[in-house]
Amino acid sequence: MYESRENYLETILVLSNRHGNVRSIDIARELNFSKPSVSRAVGLLKDDGYININDDGYITFTDKGRKVASGIYERHNILTEFLEKIAGVSPDIAEEDACRIEHYISEETFEGIKKFMRDN
Repeated sequence: MYESRENYLETILVLSNRHGNVRSIDIARELNFSKPSVSRAVGLLKDDGYININDDGYITFTDKGRKVASGIYERHNILTEFLEKIAGVSPDIAEEDACRIEHYISEETFEGIKKFMRDN
């Protein structure tokens, strides 16, 4: 999956946790993207079976979409914590770098970091 689609799914998850309901306009505001860009991305996510959109424009996850979004969100949180606590990186930089790393890190490396954080 493309990094941008993963970012959209993660953003939908964060917004739904924060507000309950999510529409495309909420995503556009959160990411500071244009409404047409978000509309296109949301349409692709819908076509690929990651989300549903009801008649009122509210976005919900399919099981497949929630699984991917939750996995990315978990990676983001664990990597941010690792960079802050173990690497001694400032919270802002840790957040930014985790957002980049979460899309490219191998499953094996991530599981190793996750185990390390759980054991320490």
